Amino acid sequence: MDKEVGHRQLQQQMSSARVQWAILSAFCASLIGIGLARFAYTPLLPVIVNAHWFGSSAAAYLGAANLAGYLAGALLGRPLAARMPVAIALRLMMVVATAAFFACATPVSFLWFFVWRFVAGLSGGVLMVLAAPTVLPHVSPSRRGLAGGIIFVGVGIGIVASGTLVPLLLRQGLTATWVGLGILSLLLTLISWGGWPTDSAPAPSASAPRQPHQTGALRALYVEYALNAAGLVPHMIFLVDFIARGLGQGLQAGAEYWVLFGLGATVGPLLSGHLADRTGFGPALRLAYLVQACAVVLPALGLGSLSLMISSLVVGASTPGIVPLVLGRVHELVAHHPGEQRAAWSTATVSFAVLQAGAAYGLSFVFAHSGSYQLLFVIGSAALLLALTIDLVAAVAGRDAR
Repeated sequence: MDKEVGHRQLQQQMSSARVQWAILSAFCASLIGIGLARFAYTPLLPVIVNAHWFGSSAAAYLGAANLAGYLAGALLGRPLAARMPVAIALRLMMVVATAAFFACATPVSFLWFFVWRFVAGLSGGVLMVLAAPTVLPHVSPSRRGLAGGIIFVGVGIGIVASGTLVPLLLRQGLTATWVGLGILSLLLTLISWGGWPTDSAPAPSASAPRQPHQTGALRALYVEYALNAAGLVPHMIFLVDFIARGLGQGLQAGAEYWVLFGLGATVGPLLSGHLADRTGFGPALRLAYLVQACAVVLPALGLGSLSLMISSLVVGASTPGIVPLVLGRVHELVAHHPGEQRAAWSTATVSFAVLQAGAAYGLSFVFAHSGSYQLLFVIGSAALLLALTIDLVAAVAGRDAR
């Protein structure tokens, strides 16, 4: 009898260890696919321009290429998982992201760089769509909030790493910086390699028809999430360049503000999740839209270093922090429709990626023709205020429908 109890306890410990490894694997995926593959480019942008690898406008378009790739990856994620085991798809995308770092170590041509920045974004989109949904069903319901927070904190850790590691690597040159990021990505890929779940999650139960007001609120949420993406683009692409070249403070100062952005990103998912637990996901989202709108416009107001610090921290926290809020709101709206939750989350991710890529190209165009950083931040803030307005209108319409 004692042997049977001991055997069961050992199995439970092994199962717990496997779940923890799976969470670590998803954390590594978000760190590579979003934290490094996307955000490491922001502090590198002014260096690429100063090193004459590419011109200012071309370098901005290369940053937008990553966001276009992210859109492609968000669209490709579910079809890819339908054609091969999810664990293999995840490993493949982490290898592709790693290869992109090494490929960018030499500016062969604008097309070469564009393709690899696009590929890096594509891998990030696939990882975003597949990693967390693959792992979280294997976590006990009482711990899924914490597990999701840990996974998305990987984005913030990647931003901090890019803001601290990149300046150190740049002492060895731009090529060495790309190679160093590739080595880090390779190590994280190896750590996560055996951690992905290979067994299927429990099948979702049957559900009742969704109410019309829930469908309307879900569609509004897709639009809001897309507008939120547009509101974040000025900071994601132009923040460091604005401080380094627009304000003339240099790369070191730009990197320091980027570290603040990353520090905010490390706590954003946990703070937003805690807020949602206390207020509900709907009210938490509205507050997030308002706070973001105020924080995004601060650099355009010229209020000094303190306002730039607040803006960097708050927008940094919002970048990954908005993800668990929207994911939680999706689950609220389709709470009795578990079979639709993954499809709704995939649609939300695609809507985010569509307007993020569109805003990146659009704002790059605006900057190339106006040369005004301030205009970019004003446009971003306006997008967030529009998202808040849509959410309020949808909430009133939903109450009337009920």
